[in-house]
Amino acid sequence: MPRDCTRPDLYARVTQAIVADLEAGVRPWTKPWTSPAAGGQVCRPLRACGQPYSGVNVLLLWSEALARGFSAATWMTFRQALALGGQVRRGEHGATVVYANRIRRTERRSDGGEVERSVPFLKAYTVFNVEQIDGLPPEYRPKPAAPVAPERRIAHAHRFFEATGACIRYGGDEAYYAPGRDHIQMPADSSFPDIVDFYATLGHECVHWTRHPTRLARDFGRKRWGDAGYACEELVAELGAAFLCADLGLDLRPRRDHADYIADWLAVLKNDKRLIFSAAAHAQKACDFLHGLQPAAGADEGG
Repeated sequence: MPRDCTRPDLYARVTQAIVADLEAGVRPWTKPWTSPAAGGQVCRPLRACGQPYSGVNVLLLWSEALARGFSAATWMTFRQALALGGQVRRGEHGATVVYANRIRRTERRSDGGEVERSVPFLKAYTVFNVEQIDGLPPEYRPKPAAPVAPERRIAHAHRFFEATGACIRYGGDEAYYAPGRDHIQMPADSSFPDIVDFYATLGHECVHWTRHPTRLARDFGRKRWGDAGYACEELVAELGAAFLCADLGLDLRPRRDHADYIADWLAVLKNDKRLIFSAAAHAQKACDFLHGLQPAAGADEGG
């Protein structure tokens, strides 16, 4: 992904980078990124403090890691590296991440009065992968991945989706969310070549489930199958599933039935330079909602 995502039009540059990936047939969110800090499990990109990135920054850093061949998940600024005793190697180029905020601005009305408006803005800053930095403390150095029992990881995913309270029905050969009846339809897990694919698909449908009016009331003006609103919702579900799989330590692989969506995503992304930011934000909100349905830590032990 191009790394010159700077002003004057950050929205356009980031969108152009995502479009370029899609046109090349690359969906960076489907690569299973792992982190030694996470015990070798799949995870989101991580800040220096270990906190995961969210929203569009997950896509930007996954894509950068894919293009540059990085396997480490942790990123930090030049100053953070110095504070930790590290030094970015000479000649290394950083990756761009963004920060959204709002400022208050007073404007004069036509009648001479004044009105205060809240104006959104996007700020970019540069981070480096730990593989580009020398001299960091031992905990930031790549370590052999600790083996994680697949059974335990899948059991964790099963508990996660059960805790959402979503109505999940099994049968047939299609996976979908039916908003009118408010249920998720899933084929039997034996229908999937790998059980991980089953949970990744269930994550996709659970993100769709959050759009119900009684939950997040997400509506892109979808009127029919294949229209712009449909493409936007599918993009949100695709990104949301990628975020969830990273959170749950599952390897997300491209679904064959989603290959046809790429042309639709390209069409809506090219028509709206801010859409990838909006879609990533909606996906993040859906993931946060699903995480919010989980039992509190220690609840099972009476804590």
